[in-house]
Amino acid sequence: MRGHIALLLLVGITFSHSLHPPGTVFQSRTPAEILPADSSENEVVVKPAKKYAINGIKPNAGYEPTWASLDSRPLPSWYDESKVGIFIHWGVFAVPGFGSEWFWYSWKTGSASHAKFMEDNYPPQFTYQDFGPQFTAEFYDPYKWADLFQKSGAKYVVLTSKHHEGYTLWPSRYSYSWNAKDVGPQRDILGQLADAIREKTDLRFGLYHSLYEWFNPLWENDKLNNFTTDEFVRFKTLPELYEIVEKYKPEIVWSDGEWEAEDTYWKSKEFLAWLYNESPVNSTVVTNDRWGHETLCTHGGYYTCADRYNPGVLQPHKWENCMTLDKESWGYRRNSQIEDYLTPDELITTLVETVACGGNLLVNVGPTKEGIINPIQGERLLQLGEWLGVNGDAIYESKPYVVQNDTVTPEVWYTTNPSRKQVYAIALNWPGQELYLASVNSTTVSSINVLGSTQTISWSPAPVRGININFPRLDDIKSQWAWTVVINQK
Repeated sequence: MRGHIALLLLVGITFSHSLHPPGTVFQSRTPAEILPADSSENEVVVKPAKKYAINGIKPNAGYEPTWASLDSRPLPSWYDESKVGIFIHWGVFAVPGFGSEWFWYSWKTGSASHAKFMEDNYPPQFTYQDFGPQFTAEFYDPYKWADLFQKSGAKYVVLTSKHHEGYTLWPSRYSYSWNAKDVGPQRDILGQLADAIREKTDLRFGLYHSLYEWFNPLWENDKLNNFTTDEFVRFKTLPELYEIVEKYKPEIVWSDGEWEAEDTYWKSKEFLAWLYNESPVNSTVVTNDRWGHETLCTHGGYYTCADRYNPGVLQPHKWENCMTLDKESWGYRRNSQIEDYLTPDELITTLVETVACGGNLLVNVGPTKEGIINPIQGERLLQLGEWLGVNGDAIYESKPYVVQNDTVTPEVWYTTNPSRKQVYAIALNWPGQELYLASVNSTTVSSINVLGSTQTISWSPAPVRGININFPRLDDIKSQWAWTVVINQK
């Protein structure tokens, strides 16, 4: 993820593997665009602008490549209704499994702990690319992952197709010898998960993609030129984006790595106009807000605003809280401790707070280099699914209530479903024998029940305002962590 906002200028650092096929011709200053290659597997095709307008050329129809036009596109309803997704950070960074997914950057920019880790465990001439063959994924079973994600109660999945290290989890023709088919597992990791999700679950499939790469020479050259050149975008970033959309048809395009340059450098508006108008997922795809250093929390489909964004108040625009089960890292860490992981209470609290304020929750896991989602993270997902199995009515397809949390009783959050004429009060702390809800108008109440309990619930208007509820015994409710009161309205 973001982790660091400013990069050092690292001149002369190059990959030990070529980023482009032999014979690639770079014609950087002509108005051209990259089209998906339809010839040989390793050929980069550069053609005049025709279908994908990346130089300000109007697409065939529909949305214009301007923020005013793109931001007017309604967010497909499935996204808001889903509420819960799974994020997967996986790449070569899982091999060292130290620090975070920013391992390479931290090591190469002077982190003492990372330097010592390398000195203690690897020979002096060892490079980051040498980790590639050790990214083996021998225990990666996408169907088991799909089953776990289904049981978690999530409704969509977002996989890191490529993080800032540049290694792609699909056999990209634009990441020559630095992808999962050529180096490491020798598999189309991305495609296999897409197939498993679509064949075995009802979840939507989405992809994360980093616009930039820390040490790609084309990126470094564009940056040294103060972004007056755009070879990296035209020969790397955009071709990859078109490739993954056309080949894998993700219904979420989760962009990242945007913060050093404006959206005009990334040609984000032109890509989004194509995505919304002509792509194979144009009617269902959703996007986030990471398309240039000025777009965060301002432009795009839904807003992420920051990693682990959880404002605690209702937001005027649809938003997402992308967060981690491991509090310290998005990628797998071999030296993580039990206390580094969210407890079930903490995870469910985050979900409830997020949804009550109009957001979606994107829960991140970091698999091992072998392809295992470690037992602690797997257990948290199953616990989340257990809770949603009882309390899902208060989450899925819900809307924010007139207040987000109770004005008197602490740690009570509200959602509502107008079509069912129901309000949900979710108590994060066990209320004991009685629960007072100050933010419910007693004159609108028809009846009350508690999700996970078959008992008849008695209640009465409170003396001043609100209602008092006689709560059932804890052993009469299936839910273990947070408890949902359903206020059926007249």
